[in-house]
Amino acid sequence: MHVRSLLTKARRRLPGGVERTAKAVVSAWGTLTAETRMLPHFIVVGAQRSGTTTLFRVLNDHPDIVRPTASKGIGYFEVNYGKGWRWYRGHFPVRWLAKLRTHGHAVTYESSGYYLFHPLAAERIARDLPGVRIVVMVRDPVERAYSAHRHELRRGYETEDFEAALALEPERLAGEEDRIRADPATDRYEHRHHAYLGRSRYAGQVQRFVDALGPERVHLVDADRFFSEPAAELVPLFEWLGLSSWLPAEVEQWNAQPREPMAPELREALAARFADSDAALAVLMGREPSWVAARRSTGEKG
Repeated sequence: MHVRSLLTKARRRLPGGVERTAKAVVSAWGTLTAETRMLPHFIVVGAQRSGTTTLFRVLNDHPDIVRPTASKGIGYFEVNYGKGWRWYRGHFPVRWLAKLRTHGHAVTYESSGYYLFHPLAAERIARDLPGVRIVVMVRDPVERAYSAHRHELRRGYETEDFEAALALEPERLAGEEDRIRADPATDRYEHRHHAYLGRSRYAGQVQRFVDALGPERVHLVDADRFFSEPAAELVPLFEWLGLSSWLPAEVEQWNAQPREPMAPELREALAARFADSDAALAVLMGREPSWVAARRSTGEKG
């Protein structure tokens, strides 16, 4: 039974304090046995609210992949970097057990959605994991921003309505990247939870990874196309990763949070604000993002 399954059962049956103790024991054991563990072949770095949970579940079913042992979001290369390399490596499978499970050919990975936006993550990954590959999921930036606001609202990190939060964003994020660079150990609340527009401007974030690791080590997945035509995105992804040909029987959307539709005039205004970033993203992708084509076909501006 996987460690993750054991922790899931613990959450259902044990008091919170016991669960925390169990997680601490698992983490300590991982750190102690770090040298026996695999390192990630690739990392899904985001974007937040762009289907990374669904992709994580699909990847876990691939016959060549062995998932991290305890959690999806390790967050090492952003807020947990100070915990050290052994702590990070302790989250991955024991090498010989993984090879047994996959009949000799095994890779592992992780998925942490804040890496894409964090100003230090790309350079840290490039320095600590030479050769690792980076997977980025990008979604219609208007929908991503709206979904992120709903997500933060439900978690209690946001109190303003969507339009008010957008208006406050420049003030909230002013100087945040400089403060993170000046004090890398800090976890900047505003930067992490209130960058609705900032996290949806993908091109600059992707370029940071391209600059740090090289274009041959960064692969973009169009999330809108992934959900409508899974094979169109998964086949080239698995080929690029050097994995065997495989497709899931179905792709079930996880972690979706439906809400009331956005006002059409606001949607159109936001699409226009993202137009330059989307154009730059198309160059990085080598193709037009699906949402840009969809807007053109419906006559929507932006």
